[in-house]
Amino acid sequence: MDASGDITRLLTDAQNGERGALDELLPYVYGELRVMARRELNRRRNGQTLNTTALVHEAYLKLADQPDPSWENRRHFFGVAAKAMRHLLVDHARRRQADKRGGGQTPLSLDDTVIAVEDRAEELLALDEALDHLATLDERCAQTVELRFFGGLSAEETAAVLDISERTVKRDWRRARAYLYRVLHDEPAS
Repeated sequence: MDASGDITRLLTDAQNGERGALDELLPYVYGELRVMARRELNRRRNGQTLNTTALVHEAYLKLADQPDPSWENRRHFFGVAAKAMRHLLVDHARRRQADKRGGGQTPLSLDDTVIAVEDRAEELLALDEALDHLATLDERCAQTVELRFFGGLSAEETAAVLDISERTVKRDWRRARAYLYRVLHDEPAS
């Protein structure tokens, strides 16, 4: 059986209550989770206190801690993993923000290639709040942002996770970025 089939089987076993399946799952998904975490953390400046290993381990623990995991398949699992990484980064930003209030920071842009939780905690928290609001208006657009921005997935990978076309991902990405830009910069909707 290939790794993809093993992952699907183990996810099904975990969904059926077999807790040992999660222990068996880790070796199969660890590499892909590290790639996702590395993509996200590579966007950050030096001086961060999070590293790839810590983010992967925290995300996996969060996933394994779910009382009734309901992952439909491997794509769904990695979508949930991207969301877990988002929550971990936002929680980290909240802790950093509580420790120190920053001033003179530059606005957050979804086009930025460098985003540091430590330096931009306030903007990350604002993005998280705006993304939650976007999810009430258009869940798929919010998922697209989570997967691309927090999960570090390409348009092609995001399309596979959401089971939609790459063209739809690109359209949702543009719409979501425009919406979030307006919200984060206090501009009226057009």
